[in-house]
Amino acid sequence: MRNFIFLSFNIFLLVGCSSFKIVPDYVFDSLHKKELYIKSYDETLKLWDVPFEELDVATNYGSAHIIVSGPKTGEPLILFHGTDASSTMWYPNVKEFSATYRVYAIDFPLEAGKSVSNSIKLTNKQAALFYNEIFKHFKMENINLLGVSRGGWMATYLAIQPNNTIKKIILLSPAQTFGGVANLGKVLTGINLKMFPSPKSTDRFFNAFSYYPDGISSVFKNQLYLAYKYGNSKPRLLNMMPFSKKELKSLKIPVLILIGDHDIVNNEKTLTKAHKFIPNVETAVIKNAGHFMSIDQSENTNKKVVEFLNKTE
Repeated sequence: MRNFIFLSFNIFLLVGCSSFKIVPDYVFDSLHKKELYIKSYDETLKLWDVPFEELDVATNYGSAHIIVSGPKTGEPLILFHGTDASSTMWYPNVKEFSATYRVYAIDFPLEAGKSVSNSIKLTNKQAALFYNEIFKHFKMENINLLGVSRGGWMATYLAIQPNNTIKKIILLSPAQTFGGVANLGKVLTGINLKMFPSPKSTDRFFNAFSYYPDGISSVFKNQLYLAYKYGNSKPRLLNMMPFSKKELKSLKIPVLILIGDHDIVNNEKTLTKAHKFIPNVETAVIKNAGHFMSIDQSENTNKKVVEFLNKTE
């Protein structure tokens, strides 16, 4: 019965309208807690300064929630958010991205957000099938993937799968993709936030992960705090093993990798490794940016992403 509810949930939401149906899932242990989180999610969506649609697509692995913007004739650009940040994290970027591209921001189903998994866990292959069902639903071709942190790992994983239709990938400080952590002590503030969510641990998290934490919207900060206060996402760190040399060398498509100069997850050793093993890669360091470079330095990040996407071979 529960799977039936998940798989039959396919609602079209009006542009900018908050009419999301609260249903049980594996992240929130009560509908009341989920409702409080969804309210904060919708508050952050008010920061999006472009028209958008919220769509839900039924897959074999649950209901996928997708925020869609940009011209219908534009090439698809898929956005993969960082852990528990949800698709709303793209509020400083979506206007530039959707000027010419058809942007699809997808919530990961086993983290706080509006997607709903029908299983308590997903293997990497199942996660890939989840996304590929979405691509098929929208009849996508020449797909561009953009992922940050955990989302960067997922974008890389999809790109190394056989018989895909991916054109380019962009990785913003991808987690686990190349192995290693630049500053483990500061990264542990994320684990502390998950285990002991509070306003103080939230502040410590943003102070560690962002170079300009005061520049991040308090509305989005509150949403992330509530994700940990009320939710129980399912970490996939053991699933996210660094990619082998062989796998990285198999990436023949254009790849762009950006890291912040104050990034606590990646450093320039990451870029050296990328140039060594990925045949067609471009890299850059974003100045005065932490792991949240898409917010810390949104203008510069947006410019580099769009220039890379617009570049013809």
